Amino acid sequence: MKLDYIALAVPFFIFFMLLEYFISVKRNKKTHQFNESIANLNVGIVERITDLLTTGSFFFVFSWLHQNFALFHIENNWLSWLLLFLATDLVWYWYHRLGHEVNIFWAAHIVHHQSEDFNYTAAARITVIQAVARGLFWSILPIIGFSPEMITVLLLIHGTYPFFTHTQLVGKLGWLEHVIVTPTHHGVHHSSNPEYLDKNFGDMLIIWDKLFGTYAEQTVQPQYGLTKSLGSHSFLWQHFHYFLELYVAVRQAKTFRQKIKILFGSPNDHDPRIRTLLERKLSQKNTQIGLSKNLIKAIQVKTVTTITVLFLAILFSHYFNSYLLFLITSFILLSVIITGAMLEQKRWIFHLEFARLVVVCLFIDATLPSFNPTGFLLSIVTIAILFYNSIQSKYQQFLFSN
Repeated sequence: MKLDYIALAVPFFIFFMLLEYFISVKRNKKTHQFNESIANLNVGIVERITDLLTTGSFFFVFSWLHQNFALFHIENNWLSWLLLFLATDLVWYWYHRLGHEVNIFWAAHIVHHQSEDFNYTAAARITVIQAVARGLFWSILPIIGFSPEMITVLLLIHGTYPFFTHTQLVGKLGWLEHVIVTPTHHGVHHSSNPEYLDKNFGDMLIIWDKLFGTYAEQTVQPQYGLTKSLGSHSFLWQHFHYFLELYVAVRQAKTFRQKIKILFGSPNDHDPRIRTLLERKLSQKNTQIGLSKNLIKAIQVKTVTTITVLFLAILFSHYFNSYLLFLITSFILLSVIITGAMLEQKRWIFHLEFARLVVVCLFIDATLPSFNPTGFLLSIVTIAILFYNSIQSKYQQFLFSN
């Protein structure tokens, strides 16, 4: 049986998320909020499933660049591994720094900073847009002459190490604070304190920040999140609000030069009134009533189910054709959009639940041809359509009645 063991990363990271939560509870330290944790996981879940496509694509790109444009032929030895480690970390520093200093890159990176919690679930807030952006930066490595295989191994390390810097349960680490990025360093980076803004961009080594003047030591307790709280846990709004803000700003600009300046200018010069305008039009939410017990349980069940589907999809990915992968990705994407909207008590989620049911039916029909379930599944869908309004009413009453 051919399995993709990269799927084990899912239970690996979930284990440490749960361990951190239980330790924080035992220490009576409030580091997790339910809404924030679910929203954080939603972002990470979608990034993991889309990694099935992007990871292979970038290995192909790295291989093509190395074969056709490599400036040097770098042998595989201990010195080249050391040089690649330093080069990878340096490229990350500049990718990360530009992700804060250039609007179009900030639009991809801002999702990682939206959470007002700082814990292992916040580490999961990596979008596929961000993954593609940093992959483009790392494309310089095969051009220098490092092999795609070496780069892939180093990128796996770079994808694992920063996860463990997203926690408040680890204090300062003595002399290591002068060399590597620690949780206190990265806590500074995730804060909205004025003295901490745009500091500590390093991924594994803190030396780049000290070298380029962007280092700040943690001296006061950070306040985590954006300087202007997003105030939303919607999966779609979290991902696309800044792109929409840039679109409006570019539309308002009168000259081509002004439009380019907006896209490649600093987020500090961005007009915050645009977000307020878009929030009135597109992001109205019900924050007056707390989540019901049934709604919380439904969100928990859906999240566990979605994570399980994600794990199985990656583990058995070699056995799925493009159509089945499309259906699985659609199911996962609909699931995280639904749970994000549940956190904001959106009534329209039932329509997406129906769409998710259709996806499940299509998947069963495609994977169990000998069972010939088409007639049975069509009957379920037909009944759902005939009693659509009645089922929707019962559904909403179950979820939203306290």
